[in-house]
Amino acid sequence: MTTLEKCVFCKIVHGQDEKTEILHKDERIVVFRDIRPATPHHYLVVTKEHIPDAKQLKYSHIELVESMIAIGKDVVTRQGGDVDDLRMGFHWPPFHAISHLHLHVISSTSKIGWIASGIYMINSPWFASVDWLLKRLKGMAP
Repeated sequence: MTTLEKCVFCKIVHGQDEKTEILHKDERIVVFRDIRPATPHHYLVVTKEHIPDAKQLKYSHIELVESMIAIGKDVVTRQGGDVDDLRMGFHWPPFHAISHLHLHVISSTSKIGWIASGIYMINSPWFASVDWLLKRLKGMAP
């Protein structure tokens, strides 16, 4: 069985899931709503390339991560979310349900419930902020 056949996010980014509404699509990135949203504006920014998780990223991926962040903010704005009250991050292995790189974009943080606030707790051992990840990647400079 290929990765495309096994990975639900690969199926979505390659147009094989008609139930998922795509909010953004370009040559590298696709955005759609989280199926278990922490707030009314909870989106997943997913790479078309199957990268298992954020821990696999290298220095050469900085531009990709920066694009994911910019696109996530743009989608929140276009969907009517509050970009000034935003939480963005990646679940850190082994704490992720789907092994395909995806950025959680959550607005407004003031609307995150008690359980979700733990799941998406910034810079916890299970949820890395975009700032922390970019700092880590920049520290890998050749």
